Amino acid sequence: MQMRELGDSGLAVSAIGLGCMGLNYHRGPAPERHEMIALVRAAVERGVTFFDTAEVYGPFTNEELVGEALQPVRKDIVIATKFGHDLGPADARRSGGLDSRPEQIRQAAEGSLKRLRIETIDLFYQHRVDPNVPIEDVAGAVKDLIAEGKVRHFGLSEAGASTIRRAHAVQPVAVIQSEYSLWWRQPETEVLPACEELGIGFVPFSPLGRGFLTGKIDETTSFGGNDNRAGLPRFTPEARKANRPVVDLLAQIGAQKRATPAQIALAWLLAQKPWIVPIPGTTKLGRLDENIAAAAVALTPDDIRHIDAAVAQITITGDRYPQAEAARTQR
Repeated sequence: MQMRELGDSGLAVSAIGLGCMGLNYHRGPAPERHEMIALVRAAVERGVTFFDTAEVYGPFTNEELVGEALQPVRKDIVIATKFGHDLGPADARRSGGLDSRPEQIRQAAEGSLKRLRIETIDLFYQHRVDPNVPIEDVAGAVKDLIAEGKVRHFGLSEAGASTIRRAHAVQPVAVIQSEYSLWWRQPETEVLPACEELGIGFVPFSPLGRGFLTGKIDETTSFGGNDNRAGLPRFTPEARKANRPVVDLLAQIGAQKRATPAQIALAWLLAQKPWIVPIPGTTKLGRLDENIAAAAVALTPDDIRHIDAAVAQITITGDRYPQAEAARTQR
């Protein structure tokens, strides 16, 4: 497995990470826990060193699963988790479920450390920007945790460029995590230039468009209970049918490169910047192997220009989130 450095932070990880959310959350009925622990350990055996979870996944149970799976190999891997949601009683929820008050950040860190069975969180993201808490206070709280040895690096998820700059001035931001793929390229406008200027690494989540870019989802696909794609505008049957040309393009390039559509989608991301590390998720060993192999797929500058020009001719149908959820991003 190739390794990459996430910006100037000194944080070196495998070129392909593993997004762990779907192991037991938001992707339909959860597989057997022991099977997912085996999958995580298989990823380690194959050279994956970067694993992404969050306290809100479950809530809490995803961190517990990841912690159990990775405990035997702790020294060899990097674990990222996230804070920023009020996961207490419903009648105590603030700001639509967000809570990044410094005391809540500290409480979240202590809980994550325990569930993940670790002494230090390698990368601690604010999951969504809390409009009720100044980002300077958030950065200051994480700065204190870093000074205490409970956190190594600070990250932000789905933050806007201005927020990133303000946070970075208080505590250097090591990594930004946001959705980024061939069918969601908004980070290219402001966030990626800010990352490049400030020496911040970038981690695309949903790099395969929540599975759509694999080519295995079409307008006839049904989503089971606990699969949040059923409520996303981009996953209506009409949108899936309309967006099929993106997958067809990936398949066309893949045929030339002896690669799958998913591998081309990941290789395209890897070709954008050397400090970008996608974190596709999966519950299947075959998909894990397919995703990892994408790191070996070489796209030439001509390939990239061809892909970009072809995608520019395709109108993507459907928003990625419902309006209320979209309002929580790029703050």
